[in-house]
Amino acid sequence: MGEDATPQVSSRATELAEAAMAGDRGALARLLTAVENRTPLAEAALRRLYPVAGKAHLVGITGPPGSGKSTLVAALIGVVRAAGRAVAVVAVDPSSPITGGALLGDRVRMQSYAGDQAVFIRSMASRGHAGGLASTTTTAAAVLDAAGFDLVLIETVGTGQSEVEVAAAADTTVVLEAPEMGDEVQAIKAGLLEVADLVVVNKGDKPGALRTAAQLRAMLVPTVARTPTDRPTPKRPEVMVTTASTGEGVPELLAALDRHRATGRAAESGGARRTRAEAQVWAILGERLRASLVAPERAGTTEAVLEDVAAHRLDPYAAADRLLRELTAG
Repeated sequence: MGEDATPQVSSRATELAEAAMAGDRGALARLLTAVENRTPLAEAALRRLYPVAGKAHLVGITGPPGSGKSTLVAALIGVVRAAGRAVAVVAVDPSSPITGGALLGDRVRMQSYAGDQAVFIRSMASRGHAGGLASTTTTAAAVLDAAGFDLVLIETVGTGQSEVEVAAAADTTVVLEAPEMGDEVQAIKAGLLEVADLVVVNKGDKPGALRTAAQLRAMLVPTVARTPTDRPTPKRPEVMVTTASTGEGVPELLAALDRHRATGRAAESGGARRTRAEAQVWAILGERLRASLVAPERAGTTEAVLEDVAAHRLDPYAAADRLLRELTAG
């Protein structure tokens, strides 16, 4: 990707984009496959779709493994559909470091919604991306946004201490915790509570759930000392208790998401969306720089520089500068 699409690709991309916006789920699925594979078709389609995106509420759902993220997402879908609203899900599954494949289990868990045209579920492999999200997740969310979904749920891998990236991709970040697992300590270490807009103690039917919620509320109580003006104001997330397996507390969670959307949009100065845009552009720029450096005409030079670093004949900073000069000279 990166070069101008051929007229045939542009025509096909426009056709798919228009069909997806008109409600064709097959066209939408093909577009998301193109996005995940980073094809010229996806890039051409996004040029048509991106200007009409930006209306959906993007909700990131993250937390440690075993906290019940997929079960909660399935329960949320049920509540959203009961309210007559459409919902899309991007569920990121971990990839095998050996084969690159992924167990796309979310489609199995949410199979009961397969025939519902107002529900669209897409599992994506993380492909080694370390932040809990596939590198194309934000683009996929924009495509779903443009396709008319008012609510897009982004469920992360759940690898623990690398989940904070979801905050840059979402309007509202929900952090799940499970009772009596010590995960609140891990959440502090990972910085999860700093990015949370809502903290949900799931599996509320288990002993210790209310105690865990009380401990989290105590941790998150506003401090008396003023935050220095050169630092961001810490979030003070609401702490809720749900039991996703029975649906208890899930309608209240949807109401809290809607409240955060209303107040967040009203108070939004553009900073969050600017941060998201910055992350997207830098990610694409990084991919394109790398692609340029491993292209056939530069691959030999790049390989030689990497070999020099491996042999400690050249330090990594000087190597990066040399490769940048190679690009600018070209």
